[in-house]
Amino acid sequence: MEGLLQSSKTALDICLGLKKSETLLIITDDNKYPIGKALYTVGKDLAKESLLVMMPPAEVNGQEPPPSVADLMLKYDVVVCPTTKSVTHTDAKRNACKAGSRVATMPGITEDIMARTLKADYNIIAERTLKVSEILDKGKIAKITTPLGTDLTMPIEGIKAISSTGLILEPGQGGNLPSGESFLTPVEGQSEGVLYIDAAVAIIGKIKSDPIKVTIKDGYAVKFEGSYEADKLFEQLNAFGKPAMNIAELGIGTNHEAIITGKILEDEKVMGTIHVAFGNNISMGGTHDVGIHIDGVVTKATVYIDDIKLMEDGKLIL
Repeated sequence: MEGLLQSSKTALDICLGLKKSETLLIITDDNKYPIGKALYTVGKDLAKESLLVMMPPAEVNGQEPPPSVADLMLKYDVVVCPTTKSVTHTDAKRNACKAGSRVATMPGITEDIMARTLKADYNIIAERTLKVSEILDKGKIAKITTPLGTDLTMPIEGIKAISSTGLILEPGQGGNLPSGESFLTPVEGQSEGVLYIDAAVAIIGKIKSDPIKVTIKDGYAVKFEGSYEADKLFEQLNAFGKPAMNIAELGIGTNHEAIITGKILEDEKVMGTIHVAFGNNISMGGTHDVGIHIDGVVTKATVYIDDIKLMEDGKLIL
């Protein structure tokens, strides 16, 4: 418990810069109550007012919280969401940020992940992440290959990368904790090629059988091949129709303390990995407002942004 309290203090004090004059809202669910309680316990001594709210676990990532919870999020200076499924790509989170709240989402967080990843020096992670974003911002085409056979082209011209540095210090900012990634939504309708997901998937955890082969055409996933894990990914997305097949995100992990655990919150932050997501991209400036967002993490990628080699065989080059 002591380690959990210390990690909570790092999250609130350093990553979120919580002030004594501010109000704090912790939103958790039945599965993540110990973490929510730890954040509340620490936060009530750091903030002017603290509130801990419980809700039922969501069924999928990107599912909206209950309206009463979404309404509360508009009224607090700092909102922290240790939940089973992600509220990152929801209207509730977007609206809270528009209202000026600083929102940290922690989907799938565990005590182990908190202890390991919140000990990182987030100033170093921030510097690294901003460098990656600078390269992405100037790029026109992202080209991704892997030894397994990934060969994917993603147009990104005119798209501004989002730097998830783990430092959420300004009104209206939002991001994951733990963090460490630069990401963007590629130009809609134009990604082409084949993607092999070999590390982890948000709804599945670690890939334990064959890698998932995804064929991508005109910006949508059109075919999923592999074992039962490929079938499960297809079934989850297909339940929401074609918009869920949208290639929503390209992300580059920048957290040197993160490891592949099967929890996408940490997996997508691992330095030297990339991730591609399907479904909702509204939070990144896209147009696909669908109730699901699923990330797939890829190792040993070589990434070119135009003629700049950003990553080689899973090693970030800056």
